[in-house]
Amino acid sequence: MTKTTENRHVRLFRNGRNQAIRIPRDLELPGEEAVIRREGARLIIEPVKTVPLRELLAQWAPLDESWPEIESLPAEPVDL
Repeated sequence: MTKTTENRHVRLFRNGRNQAIRIPRDLELPGEEAVIRREGARLIIEPVKTVPLRELLAQWAPLDESWPEIESLPAEPVDL
């Protein structure tokens, strides 16, 4: 993503009870969700960073739990 220092004028409008802004195509954010926060008089909008499940699981420490043994029961017959 490239940073731009050029100011862009956009129109604010109402969408129901919410105020909204149209984001120009060249400034669109990736994904379906964003995070918004206020810093003084500025609103900062950032895309939500998604983490692949494999990376998320790799960050977790293994569980050190003892699990009870489960008896193997014979499978019940199924009519197909």
